[in-house]
Amino acid sequence: MKRAAFSQPLMPVALLMPQLIIIAVFFYWPAWEAIYSSFFLQDPFGFGSNYVGADNYTRLAKSSEYAKVAGFTLFFTVVVTFLSLGIALLLAVKADKVIRGAKTYRTLLMWVYAVAPPVAGFLGSLLFDQNIGPITDLFAFFGYNLQIGLNYNDTAFAMIVVSVWKQIPVNFIFLLSGLQSIPVAVREAALIDNKSGTRRFWDITFPLLAPTAFFLLIINITYALFDTFGVIDIMVKGNPASNPITLVYKVYTDGFRGNDLGGSSAQSVVLMVLVLLLTVMQFRMLERRIHYT
Repeated sequence: MKRAAFSQPLMPVALLMPQLIIIAVFFYWPAWEAIYSSFFLQDPFGFGSNYVGADNYTRLAKSSEYAKVAGFTLFFTVVVTFLSLGIALLLAVKADKVIRGAKTYRTLLMWVYAVAPPVAGFLGSLLFDQNIGPITDLFAFFGYNLQIGLNYNDTAFAMIVVSVWKQIPVNFIFLLSGLQSIPVAVREAALIDNKSGTRRFWDITFPLLAPTAFFLLIINITYALFDTFGVIDIMVKGNPASNPITLVYKVYTDGFRGNDLGGSSAQSVVLMVLVLLLTVMQFRMLERRIHYT
């Protein structure tokens, strides 16, 4: 087979250059500035900075508040990822079987994907509002008083519900596409070999969805760590001190509200390293068990 080649040796570089410039400007440069700033104690108004070495990192390691936020971030990420993927998989399996009204059913599930995270947070605040929120009224009917923005656990519950609701559609789209790409012959063969729908799903269907599920696992972890910022910002109602927040939101509060630019830079570097290690671990440990067809 004849290999395709460029007649001009610089043509591939020219085609890649716009993307490389965007990556350099919006990732590598800010990342370098964050690493550089993490070793300084900076004046918030830009009048000067003092080199403090690793003091910002040492302060983080000794901070009980940072450890609490890190613990909640881990819990939040695991729960949001598990529920988002689990519910989306269930809906995708059911949608794949629907015949009458299938297009309407799928469209209604996908609509939420168009909602921006801050808008999702605002809608969640309305649903959990203490005065007019229908979900709050539902809990009150069973004798429980939800206090979003005041009670730590109640706010955490609302943040998880809204974050999961926001992410389900994108998972649903990919999983439904994965289900529909499974050959009919494979399904018919599985139906002959095993009459149990549950066994067929776990033995045949789910392994064939493994590449899609692996991709979504990484996407959902990234979403829970970073893209839920808008939801959290709206739902904590400007009072993060008594409410649960994630590591990425703490970077914002310490840097832009607390004016601790060096400390927030150190937090962003720690978060960047953790995400890098997590991604490498996922590819090393999980991708080996996934077979692409």
